[in-house]
Amino acid sequence: IFTLINNCPYTIWPGTLASSGTPQLPATGFQLDSGQGIAIPSVPGWSGRIWARTGCIFDETGTGSCETGDCGGRLECDGLGATPPASLFEITLGVGEDKDFYDVSIVDGYNLPLVAAPRGVQLGCNATGCVADINMGCPKELQVIGSDEDGGVVACRSACDAFRLDEYCCSGEYANPSTCRPSFYSGIFKRACPRAYSYAFDDGTSTFTCKALEYAIIFCPNSGFDDVSHSRISDIMTSPSYLATMFPTDMMTSAVLKFANGRYDDVSSTEICKWSNLVYRDRYLNISHTVEAVVPLWSLGVLTAAGCGIGSVHAVVRSNLLVEPSEVEEGEM
Repeated sequence: IFTLINNCPYTIWPGTLASSGTPQLPATGFQLDSGQGIAIPSVPGWSGRIWARTGCIFDETGTGSCETGDCGGRLECDGLGATPPASLFEITLGVGEDKDFYDVSIVDGYNLPLVAAPRGVQLGCNATGCVADINMGCPKELQVIGSDEDGGVVACRSACDAFRLDEYCCSGEYANPSTCRPSFYSGIFKRACPRAYSYAFDDGTSTFTCKALEYAIIFCPNSGFDDVSHSRISDIMTSPSYLATMFPTDMMTSAVLKFANGRYDDVSSTEICKWSNLVYRDRYLNISHTVEAVVPLWSLGVLTAAGCGIGSVHAVVRSNLLVEPSEVEEGEM
């Protein structure tokens, strides 16, 4: 699962692009208002990138444009990547026991800060990202100026994009790690964001591995990596309504639809038992069977107990109450 969270004080329009040979995610472009979060399911082996567009205007047909990160003037990117400059989250999910490889890249330039935090894992997995506002210190020759009256910097181009020289693009005779070295400009990016890719061969300090159930991508984080990994997501995702915005009705059982609409008392234990892996984890429920989603626990008021067959965790929903398993009567199972 990829959980995208907009912590920016403005609306963004995330975009997703699958690498060749892997399917596109269920959503390739959409609006995400300030403070909103959304969960997107993925499949083992998925490889691709996720980014945020800013300053977008679209008509009722989904046609328009964005100041940064535009993907062909469409709301749904549908196989098109981000126009530089754009901050990117890149990942290749492992299959089976194979680990995931992930990074945050500003090789193609920077438009806003983001952090990627693996969740549902044991110790040893690291968050990565770029929390600095590079736009504030962007060299004049790399600046992208917004169209509003303020004329502020909305993005910072890479030296490759700005100057089209092999030495900056790691192309031609510079297309290998021994000849393509960090430049003055990539050094600015690297000092601002030590964990992010700053140029094409910046692998040593920028690629991370993990085996996680979920990756949270937080745009405009306002806290450090540790805070993001453990508590920031819980602070932001306070409404279950985002769940219904992502998954079509035909992908969801009636139980999940009721979850999404806050009708907790209407969900029967029979409906809950349809989910083969309802796991209480941290302050979330990870639901995976027909479809995967992440639902805030405190919004559901969930009572956990044993039942629903071997290898499952049974949950009975009570309105805004969290009752210990010992308090459940056998007749309610």
